Parts: sequence; structure tokens; C-alpha cells
Amino acid sequence: MTINWPKEQQILNWLETELSNWNRWGPSDQSGTLNHLDDLNTVRAVKMIQTGEKVSCAKIITFENDPDLRVSPQHFMLHAGDSYRTGEGDERQVAIDYFGLVFHGHNVTHIDSLSHFFWDGKTYNGRPSKVVSVSQGATELDVLPARSGIITRGILVDVPLLRGIEYVERGDGVTMEDIKKFETETGISIEKGDVLLMRTGQLGRRKIEGPKDVYVEGSAGPSPELLPLMHEKQISVMGSDTGNDIQPNPYKKFANPVHQVGIVGMGLWVLDNVWLDDVAEMCIKKNKWEFAFSILPLPLKSVTGSPANPVAIF
Repeated sequence: MTINWPKEQQILNWLETELSNWNRWGPSDQSGTLNHLDDLNTVRAVKMIQTGEKVSCAKIITFENDPDLRVSPQHFMLHAGDSYRTGEGDERQVAIDYFGLVFHGHNVTHIDSLSHFFWDGKTYNGRPSKVVSVSQGATELDVLPARSGIITRGILVDVPLLRGIEYVERGDGVTMEDIKKFETETGISIEKGDVLLMRTGQLGRRKIEGPKDVYVEGSAGPSPELLPLMHEKQISVMGSDTGNDIQPNPYKKFANPVHQVGIVGMGLWVLDNVWLDDVAEMCIKKNKWEFAFSILPLPLKSVTGSPANPVAIF
């Protein structure tokens, strides 16, 4: 499928004016598109639950040195059980771990807060980029506006299923044609406050082909042409089983147009590297493409996002 790449000037217009949510919810707003959510979205989602079946949409984190990692996740034991023997001592016997990770990138399932990207020295709502500093982290627009959880309707657009293919090729992506076909075939309309999930099959394919450096091998993802739709439909969060920007792209100024326009201009919360193969299987089994969806980021102060374990509930 050929991507309909918007002109670079159009991308710039979207960012600066046409899709901008700056001051929409006031000059001090830190929540961006989470303002599209209210308690009724949560009540509606809970009422959708019929069987209580739960599906994790997080990729399991391992501690290996893979080419799609900036820095390998770290894990070591401060205390462990291999030194204890039955009958030897009655001291406190306990296991304690340390772990650390760089969650931004193309490997770990995570949500981006609104301090993750900048444009022309500014981030969302016109705040200067210096609100994120080396010494203090994100002094504004960190992940804490989502600390109570994002619980709303999730919608899965399974692009390989729609196209009758195994997976979307790297360099290709999710288009308006895919979204229109999804809405026509399922009768589901994307609505205010929804989480829009788009499966390409790329993350699942990683298990077969092995990890790839997306800056060398390329990546699938949502096409930038979907940005006006996300703005018009007033979704709260978007996500896919990729880093959410097609690589490579034809632009000189925009290395990550979905993130740059979405986060900086729209205040859009973005889920990267969502594990969607299992929930896709459940959707096929039930012939149901909408479900209650819960995203619970860690309440990390001054951090530009968080690893997350999103869960679909049927």
C-alpha cells in the first residue's frame, strides 16, 4: 500500500495552527488530550465488560542487549536466596531487586507524556523546552496528569486482518483507507475519549525475525495523514505496535511527524510498542473490536513518560 505523505508545509501548518490545542484548555493545562476524557467515558467502558477476560498489551521486558534498544535494561539482585541453607541461621531471608531502563525507543511498551518532544524550542501549550532540564527533568508536563489511570473504550484497528496479509511491511503504515475500511466493516465509529490502537503486526514479527534497528531496517507505523482524524475525533490516546512513526519518511524537518505534531501541537498522549497480537486474537475470537481499556503509568515525578502495562478487558 502506498502511503499518502502530506506535504511538509502541511505538517507544519498542522503543528502550528490547524491542529494545535494550545490554550484550548487554558494556558496552564498539563493534560492535553486527556481533557477529552471524563467519568462517563470510564463508566461506559466498564459497562462494556461482559466476561471479565483480561489481555495484557505490554511487551515483556527482558534484560538483553538488542539492536532496537538505546540502552539495555538493567537488573541485578541486592539480596537473593542462593546463599541460604535449611537449618543455617534464622536471620531475615529476603530477595530484593534493582532494575532500571530507558523506556523511550522501539522496544519497551510505554506512554509518552507531553514533555517528550519539542519544536522550535517549545513543547505543548507553548511552554519553553527548558521546562525539561538535565538537572531537574520535566518540571512541567510530566506523566503525573495520568496517574489516576486512563480507563476508557479501546478500539483495535487490525490492519493485517483488514488487508488480508500477515503484517505491514517496514516503511508502510496505517492509512485513512484502513480506518475507513475498519469503520465500514465493523460499524464502529471512533469517538471522543477513545484510545485508538492500530496493529501492524511488526512487534509480533520481531519474535520471528529477531529485533531490528529501525533506523537501518525501517519501521511501520501510523501515517501522518491520520493526525487530522485524531484531532477531529478527539481521541485521548493513540498507540500501535511500533514506535508510531514510519521510518524512513520523505521529510527534511520532521523526523517523527506523528510525535512532533501529536505531542507538541495537539497535546496527544502516545502509547509506543504496544503488544497487540494477543488482544487481536481475542477480538477475532469474539468478533468484537472494542473493549474496556486501562492504562496505568507509574506515578513518576519529573519524568517524560512511563513504562506501562495496558490491559484490555472484555
